[in-house]
Amino acid sequence: MTDNINSAYGWAKERYAILGVDTDKALDELNSIPVSINCWQGDDVAGFEGLTEGVSDGGILSTGSYPGRAANGDELRQDIDMALKLIPGAHKLNLHAMYAETDGAKVDRDELQLCHFSRWIEYAKSRGIGLDFNPTFFSHEKSKSGFTLASEDKEIRRFWIEHGKRSREIAAGMGEELKRVCVNNIWIPDGSKDMTLNRYKHRMILKDSLDEIFAQKIDSEYLVDAVECKLFGIGSESYVTGSHEFYLSYVMGKDISLCLDMGHFHPTESIADKISSVLTFKNDLLLHVSRPVRWDSDHVVSFNDDLQAVALEVKRAGAMHRTYFAVDFFDGSINRISAWVIGVRNTIKALLFALLEPAALISEAERSQDLGTRLALFEEAKTLPFAAVWDKYCLDKKVPIGADWIEETKAYETNVLRKRDR
Repeated sequence: MTDNINSAYGWAKERYAILGVDTDKALDELNSIPVSINCWQGDDVAGFEGLTEGVSDGGILSTGSYPGRAANGDELRQDIDMALKLIPGAHKLNLHAMYAETDGAKVDRDELQLCHFSRWIEYAKSRGIGLDFNPTFFSHEKSKSGFTLASEDKEIRRFWIEHGKRSREIAAGMGEELKRVCVNNIWIPDGSKDMTLNRYKHRMILKDSLDEIFAQKIDSEYLVDAVECKLFGIGSESYVTGSHEFYLSYVMGKDISLCLDMGHFHPTESIADKISSVLTFKNDLLLHVSRPVRWDSDHVVSFNDDLQAVALEVKRAGAMHRTYFAVDFFDGSINRISAWVIGVRNTIKALLFALLEPAALISEAERSQDLGTRLALFEEAKTLPFAAVWDKYCLDKKVPIGADWIEETKAYETNVLRKRDR
């Protein structure tokens, strides 16, 4: 097997070289682009606050009851370890505030501190990975009205503003502990199921709340702040306060990144079309890699045209190292380890596919207005022996080749997941 993979890679390397692509260089660059893995795939976005399994509000809902859902930090870390064994490349782990470990003490979200994530920090250190963070503005008694940072209730708003402040401090602490940038991403569920009269009023309130959260200056060496837009969600079908236009306007002129989620736009929109426009005015960008099916349903990421288009657009903008990639899906209807492996491997595949594009030749044809050659090269790139390069990458990273990982997840399911007593 090893000889065959190396032989196939040698042939692929020659094919790519004819079009001016150095596959060794592409693999080296891929090693330097971390993908942030969402912890919430492993427990169906339940967190460790004692919620009923699978119950949430504000447009976040994981469906399915496949055996083996992680119910605590130790189980979740065990499952993440299993997934990491099967995924090549550089990694980070993306945490939500609801995954704090308080040892049974009642600590509300406006009281969270870095110490409540100490086990996650030690885990990341021991695995040589980074951490990203997200304040959790959903699944809480103070989010039941459908409004948090945009609430007209001052007490409700004060609670969530404090949570936002604490989250920034926690994220900065994580970054400093790990000596790696921690992206702290704010997404709120605020909106209305039906027609809303005071859209402007809620958006003015949200602006003021965000201004207060971001008022504290924190060293940006280890912290990147981001805000995430959405078109609609469960319970906010008619109106979302934090829309694309709102957050795009808000981040301009501020040291705050914009998060584009592949599932948060109209089905006919592609965020690939938005990337170069945002990067023209912003130093960096956060991408949530997801797969919508008719709505923002956060399906496991597929190696499809949409994903490839996003990766290609980032690469063509020369922004692979100005863009933060994080997967965002949760499916409780299938083996959750498989979901992680499929989705993250596909994301990394898309990055490699983009790095292998014969961009220099295509750019040369474009500059000389040889548009026929440009189109021909775009098409030829689609059938280059990409799979041979991917197999070589997996071989070098000592992870399973092709579908070999499936048997390992099945064995883990038999030996671990199905033995968990629920």
